[in-house]
Amino acid sequence: MDKYRMQVFYDGLAELGITLSDEQVNQFIKYYELLIEWNSFMNLTAITEFDEVVIKHFLDSLSLCKAVDCTEKRKVIDIGTGAGFPGIPLKIAFPNLEITLLDSLGKRVKFLNEVIMQLGLTDIEAVHSRAEDYVKEAGKREGYDLCVSRAVANLATLSEYCLPYVTCGGCFISYKSEKIVEEAKNADRAIKLLGGEIGEQTEFTLPHSDIYRNLFQIKKVKTTPKKYPRKAGLPSKEPLS
Repeated sequence: MDKYRMQVFYDGLAELGITLSDEQVNQFIKYYELLIEWNSFMNLTAITEFDEVVIKHFLDSLSLCKAVDCTEKRKVIDIGTGAGFPGIPLKIAFPNLEITLLDSLGKRVKFLNEVIMQLGLTDIEAVHSRAEDYVKEAGKREGYDLCVSRAVANLATLSEYCLPYVTCGGCFISYKSEKIVEEAKNADRAIKLLGGEIGEQTEFTLPHSDIYRNLFQIKKVKTTPKKYPRKAGLPSKEPLS
């Protein structure tokens, strides 16, 4: 990768206050190469230009550090991870994080396992399951300090998928691409029902762009009732209100 193209990445990292070793930078380059290789025969991302992947996937994923201290040891679950965002960039940059990547599509999980192996990442696993099902496995309900998701869904639906995984005192952070005043207002009752409380919103534009981002934080203040999440499909078809 030529120096000029890498400069966008280095500048963005500096803006986020992140310093990477040469090995970590090489892991990001290898991740990009694998993403493009696998994207040629399966649908992983519509964004393929290096600069765009750096800004819209890598730096966007890493922007979590604006909302929480990622240098602390945390148990994290990334729900609806897709091609591994934000979980894999977070794992590369912050090796102290213990991460579970959850996705409902087996082909994507196969890709994620290939990335994990080729990058030599440890304390990270890719799991093929739906959010409504995986939470029933031993130790998963309220077993994580932090849940993150870049999945596109309304806040009430995402909260039903994500909050059951978060331990009391932990939080769920949804990566949003727009101001969601009305959406948050509509989801407030559902969030409270699920044991959550709306916390801080961290608003910013991505480095080297005018792309708006909002890290919307929901704190877990009490145990989620056992009946949530509801059976597969219902959270998205009939969001709690």
